[in-house]
Amino acid sequence: MIQLVLEALGALNANRTRTALAMLGLVIGVMAVIAIQVAGAGLSGAIEGTLGAINDRSFTLLPNTRQGDFTRARIKYEDVQRAKRDVPNIVEGLPFGSNARLVRIGHRRARLQVGAESDARYTTTPIRYGRAFDAADIANAAHVCLLSNTAYERLFPDGGDPTGSSARLGDRRYVIVGVLAKPNGVEVNLGRTDVQVPYTTYGRDFARGSFLFGARFIVADTSQLAATESAATEFFRKLKAGHVEYQTVDKRTIAQGISGIIGAVTFLVAVIGAVSLVVAGIGILNIMLVSVAERTHEIGIRKAIGATRRQVLLQFFVEASLISLIGCGIGLVLGVTIGALVNAFALVHISGVVPPIPWLRSIVIAVGFATLVTLAFGTYPAWRAARLDPIEALRYE
Repeated sequence: MIQLVLEALGALNANRTRTALAMLGLVIGVMAVIAIQVAGAGLSGAIEGTLGAINDRSFTLLPNTRQGDFTRARIKYEDVQRAKRDVPNIVEGLPFGSNARLVRIGHRRARLQVGAESDARYTTTPIRYGRAFDAADIANAAHVCLLSNTAYERLFPDGGDPTGSSARLGDRRYVIVGVLAKPNGVEVNLGRTDVQVPYTTYGRDFARGSFLFGARFIVADTSQLAATESAATEFFRKLKAGHVEYQTVDKRTIAQGISGIIGAVTFLVAVIGAVSLVVAGIGILNIMLVSVAERTHEIGIRKAIGATRRQVLLQFFVEASLISLIGCGIGLVLGVTIGALVNAFALVHISGVVPPIPWLRSIVIAVGFATLVTLAFGTYPAWRAARLDPIEALRYE
């Protein structure tokens, strides 16, 4: 077998340009599929890291903007509080959305988005300075606020602990009690909230009597999240007493939506890889048929001195296998490298999560492609060489 491999390498080396062109399609196909697999693993980690800031116990309810009479479905702060009282499993009901306000701290000012938040029992974002809201802040609708990392960096460019400082949000004064921690990657901020106030304060100072963009609910039992979403949707339909439609969004549905996009991209790349695989297979089939034709006289001599059909078949089958293995090996290295570079310079920066490279899956794909190409496109030329009549082969010029 070692002798067959050495002879095959010599034959391929004698026609390097032709061999390289035959491998090219295989390299491209394997590289594309493995690169998307490695980048996909990184993207899954990025999604997990980025969505980690979203509360698993919450969901958001929004009026469906595609319905005929959208205005009938609009929600007020009072509606949210009624749902909190009347829908089972809901423990908190918050306005969803934000209001743009000019925020002033001393001589520094910035136009930021002010939104609502609950107390520390139902929040997941770590605190950099100070504390989160407590139950007393919520119960008393206290004039306190939390700054996001983005707002903190804009209002306090020199750094330092700002807790206890006074901030004016529009025409109202609040005390800064905390600053949210800087996320590992990008700052996840659904609804783009730069400054948070207790939701009871937000309802009194910013949302009283006006329509909300939506409502965010926190549930007691996460296993009943889907049922609670359905119950909340039905509650608002009955509350508005009309043909109105609502939609709910939670961490699971966001992840499913993103996974669907990733799946579509992966499928597209897989199709491209399959096309490249067919092109590569045709190229290998062609080069092996040419090789058989060029070496017909050699095959005749081998058979004349005692070579069996099996030995001749193995000789050309090994050549096809080497082309496939070398092409898939190059595609494996390039695919892993490209995928790892995408992860390192893009996805890790976004999410702060360093995903492991799926080596086993990548090797299985490369070996699987090599085996498939060899069996599908290398078998016929080898069989044809083995079937040559030695007398006719010796007469071939």
